[in-house]
Amino acid sequence: MSTIEIPDGSLFGLDNLPYGVFSPANARPRAGVRVADSVIDLHAALRDDAFAAPSLNPFMAEGPARWAAARARITELIMAGELPPGAVHPLREVKLRLPFEVADYVDFYASEHHAANLGRLFRPNAEPLMPNWKHLPVGYHGRAGTVVVSGTGIVRPSGQRKEPDDPVPVFGPSIRLDIEAEVGFVIGVGSPVGTAVPTGAFGDRVFGAVLVNDWSARDLQAWEYVPLGPHLGKSFATSVSPWVVPLAALQAARVPLPGQDPQPLPYLRESEDWGLDIDLAVEWNGEVVSRPPYASMYWSPAQMLAHMTVNGAATRTGDLFASGTVSGPARSQRGAFIELTWGGAEPVTVGGEPRGFLRDGDTVTITATAPGEFGGRIGFGEVTGKILPARAEPFGVDS
Repeated sequence: MSTIEIPDGSLFGLDNLPYGVFSPANARPRAGVRVADSVIDLHAALRDDAFAAPSLNPFMAEGPARWAAARARITELIMAGELPPGAVHPLREVKLRLPFEVADYVDFYASEHHAANLGRLFRPNAEPLMPNWKHLPVGYHGRAGTVVVSGTGIVRPSGQRKEPDDPVPVFGPSIRLDIEAEVGFVIGVGSPVGTAVPTGAFGDRVFGAVLVNDWSARDLQAWEYVPLGPHLGKSFATSVSPWVVPLAALQAARVPLPGQDPQPLPYLRESEDWGLDIDLAVEWNGEVVSRPPYASMYWSPAQMLAHMTVNGAATRTGDLFASGTVSGPARSQRGAFIELTWGGAEPVTVGGEPRGFLRDGDTVTITATAPGEFGGRIGFGEVTGKILPARAEPFGVDS
């Protein structure tokens, strides 16, 4: 039998147990759980065929009772030191994969601080928030096929952009490439077309949370997004962390929302708190430049899910919906570089240089922790990506 030593202060102790998909050396992908700096092969440990799949989707679809039973059994095996031989792999020796098959992807805009800052940047002579913002969680549908796991290189996107003084748009690589530090939520049990998921059913439907970097080409976005919203400026890549922290591990992180005024319509009102005390950190080429606090978010994930389905839209196992940029009231808490540098006008120092937007070769890493059940902290791992040069312009496209 195998045992796992969990050091004091580990972000991946028994109060966390995040799920992922990994490949041992010369073996196919399968589901696992991270404990300290080890990964448990769940198929080998539990002899359950749901964990032999190369994604978490079969397990997530089984629902909350199954999630709770598996978590209890994993905890029991770890505490008793009864993990089967060959079921434990050093983290450094495995390859981490996209943890779930992304069925659909919706990105919200749930931080009042972020939305107000962008309003001041883009509409300096108008109210920072649009009239609908405090009445519903604003969001847009993204592209599920370009959600990638942490560590995947991000190719600089190309598209149309137009500066204010340009007579016509030009085509070429984005020159205002940005990040958005977010938290994403993964649907475990879907809902059929024609039904709505109330806020009180959030814990029955959502399996867990991941870190998200919603890469954003601000120059492409600015030219294309009126009147229909984000498209090529967002759809080229969205990175997620390889570990899904289950909702069961986030119970100690639950906090009230900071306050909603006016009171939301009845379908958005919560009977329980789903604000989350999660502290994020954004590193740019290894230097921490921002620490966004998720507890400051105006809309909760339960409200996002309720709004997403109130018109009868279906959800499926593996659907991902993200919070939008997490930003706090201070400059040091802004989760996007367009905010942090005020559109490039107030650069931050990275590597001894003033910086506004991303250059080829830059690496961005987002990490996060939250309170755990035993009084310490639990971790989300990281979501990281390196900017690669734009590919050659497609044949026949002129700038």
